[in-house]
Amino acid sequence: MKQNQLIRIARLLLVMLFTMMGTNNIMAQTKVADKEIIGVWIMASMKYEGENKEFISDNYNQVKVYRANGEYACAEIVRQKDGSYRVIPHEYGTYYLKNGQYSEMGRKPIKYEWVNKTTSKGRWMNRIDLWKKVVDMPETLTQHIVDKCKANQSSPENLQKMMKKYIFAQK
Repeated sequence: MKQNQLIRIARLLLVMLFTMMGTNNIMAQTKVADKEIIGVWIMASMKYEGENKEFISDNYNQVKVYRANGEYACAEIVRQKDGSYRVIPHEYGTYYLKNGQYSEMGRKPIKYEWVNKTTSKGRWMNRIDLWKKVVDMPETLTQHIVDKCKANQSSPENLQKMMKKYIFAQK
């Protein structure tokens, strides 16, 4: 073999070696403990499959709060025309994450995908979401979002029956 061929082969082998090392490093980064989900997460990207339009903007975002006791709150944050922000409660209840299987509100578990300890990605129907963990959000703001979500809960069964009888049966 000529010296030029040996140099090319050596370079190719080095590139392959570094590529494999990089792949192993990426794989190691995605192995994150389930407990890392505890905290506040802000949606960094929301796109629908087959589209390139980004729905997260200066006027719209989503926040999820996960607590160690299984408490879960999700809200949309919308910027109003006057420049103020509104918390729109989406859900409040429980979540489950164990061995990479994730469920909110008792729904069918799905695979939870970690990018690293502060980034996760997931699919909901035909939507692809990217979430970033916020480590410096004030507890006052976090609790405000959780409280807004708690207040948006359905009425108890006895009051549901009363609403049906006294409000909707009157027509």
